[in-house]
Amino acid sequence: MNDDLRQVTVDEIPADAKILDVREDMEWEAGHIEGAQHIPLGDVPARYGEVPLDEDVYIICRSGGRSLKATAYLQDAGFDVLNVIGGMGAWQDAEKPMVSENGEDARVM
Repeated sequence: MNDDLRQVTVDEIPADAKILDVREDMEWEAGHIEGAQHIPLGDVPARYGEVPLDEDVYIICRSGGRSLKATAYLQDAGFDVLNVIGGMGAWQDAEKPMVSENGEDARVM
């Protein structure tokens, strides 16, 4: 794993940030950041062309493990990416807004 990966807390994410959520579909549907892009971790190698290349992209998962892997992969491929420490759990703990795709109150699974 690359030791020089850029990492940020949820409070360091700018309001207009590009966010990539790498959780699975069921997790995404239960609750995610409005406006975030969704590519499950396993699909990142095949779909990395969908990720913006010349701007910072903040990568998030549930707790930080999958996003760390995606951050390492995309950084090695030349992307400007930052891992979000603590993931959606930290986002929820900070009482930041979320939306759901299933008609229920947004939550982190």
